[in-house]
Amino acid sequence: MKNDKKDAAPKKRDKKYSGLQKRKAIAGYMFISPFILGFLLFLAKPLFESLYMSFCEVKLGSGVVDKKWIGLANYYEAFRTDPKYLVNLTDVLPQMILYSIGIIVFSFFVSLLLNQEFKARGLVRAVFFLPVIMSSGVILGLEENNSLMAQIADTVETAVANIDVTAVLQEVLETAGVGTRAYEWVFEIIENIYDIATASGIQIIIFISGLQSISSSMYEAADIEGCTKWESLWKITFPMVSSIFLVNWIYTIVDYSMRSDNDVMTRIDTVLTTDLRYGLSSAMAWTYFLIVTVFIGITSFFISKVVYYNDEK
Repeated sequence: MKNDKKDAAPKKRDKKYSGLQKRKAIAGYMFISPFILGFLLFLAKPLFESLYMSFCEVKLGSGVVDKKWIGLANYYEAFRTDPKYLVNLTDVLPQMILYSIGIIVFSFFVSLLLNQEFKARGLVRAVFFLPVIMSSGVILGLEENNSLMAQIADTVETAVANIDVTAVLQEVLETAGVGTRAYEWVFEIIENIYDIATASGIQIIIFISGLQSISSSMYEAADIEGCTKWESLWKITFPMVSSIFLVNWIYTIVDYSMRSDNDVMTRIDTVLTTDLRYGLSSAMAWTYFLIVTVFIGITSFFISKVVYYNDEK
């Protein structure tokens, strides 16, 4: 009888957790259901229509869209005939990787600072999140035509580019020939720190939410054991927010690939609106989409190998 009672307790506990997981799954599906419905109702048909157009020669008539099937001709023209698309693609992809790494590193260390206890912490967080508001919707249109914002951006970039220590260090490294390509990447990030800070608002907020989910008792136990702050960073903070790194990495790649100042996006828009080559622009867009998707899949696979998930019940 005692053994039966002991066996019944784990079964009840498993059923309890199973019911909890089901409720969490239902809540998750309800949360994303507006997006799923919106995609099926408004985006699914245009998406597959653009895919079909990438294999066609599209001409607009009086209220009629004429599509003539030409197979892979648009894709061949995009890579073999078009003078700019392939060049833009090979330039944008390395920049996307470089800027994404810079944004992740910048946003993580800024979130570490903003997660500390200090006066006016809410105001400082708002200042870092302000670029997100300033780079969206109607505000974005105002910013593009705002001479004051443009002057501020130019001033920041000029000030960073004219830092004497940076210039001297760059000259020393160039003369010594030490890690030439590596430091060129670093200085490129430094010279574009304004753009990186502007694009880091969402990532900072996500990192802060992850940092706040770490129990303070873990750091207290580490202090009792004699761990330094540096050791706590690597042994506690990094593992506990490693899943947040994956989320922010995917978000950053997607966000950068859709930027309006992206050369590939600019070329696709030019072919669509200026040249009126709807089939060719669709082929360019789908090629770019597939390349970015494959890159996200490969990098996410390797990053997920070092992600720590706290599955304790």
